[in-house]
Amino acid sequence: MTTPTNDPKSRPFSLSDLQSLIRTMYSSKDEARGVDGTFMWLMEEVGELAAALREGTPQELAREFADVLAWLATIANVAGVDLEQAVLEKYGQGCPGCGKFVCACDLAEKP
Repeated sequence: MTTPTNDPKSRPFSLSDLQSLIRTMYSSKDEARGVDGTFMWLMEEVGELAAALREGTPQELAREFADVLAWLATIANVAGVDLEQAVLEKYGQGCPGCGKFVCACDLAEKP
């Protein structure tokens, strides 16, 4: 029998958990920065992810994915969007384009 722990690495971690963690850590700074300032930080991290995809180590790549996801959660918090709910509403019934769980949209289409 395992003992419950507060270590986030030892249990499932949802989008809601991520938003809550980011809110707890950074909400006062994020609110002061606002949506525009936060969006600029997100774009900087997307650029760093692009560089890591081209020539980064697996560890650098993982860190950049984590940074982009954290900044996305940050901007969602500032904008008042529940990411988990938004994802479930858009993708919870299948592909928004074709409606299937295994997308059957043409490769040229944006689902």
